[in-house]
Amino acid sequence: MTESNSTSPTAAKGKNTNMAMLAYVFFPVPLLTEDKNDPFVKFHLKQAIVLVLAAVAVSVVGSIIPFIGWFLIAPLGSVAILVLWVIGIINALNGEEKELPVIGSYAQKILKF
Repeated sequence: MTESNSTSPTAAKGKNTNMAMLAYVFFPVPLLTEDKNDPFVKFHLKQAIVLVLAAVAVSVVGSIIPFIGWFLIAPLGSVAILVLWVIGIINALNGEEKELPVIGSYAQKILKF
């Protein structure tokens, strides 16, 4: 028998991709660990926090505005947030520091930690 000498994506790239991905799924976990000091994890943590803020904004605006908000803004905004969330997770797992479209540039500007 031959053993496969494969390495995990984290070890292969030298980046903590698992913790970066976890930032998109449940951002308080990396925020409360020492991994928040890793530049790669910090980048994705900032992106995830801005994504959560955008999701809250879409939800609030969609619920306040009658009819148009309920039937247009909330559903389309939710789909857009879902797409951005998937893009963020894929970028984290691939070890890439790509900003999320539309909202990604705000993460580095408004979050200073």
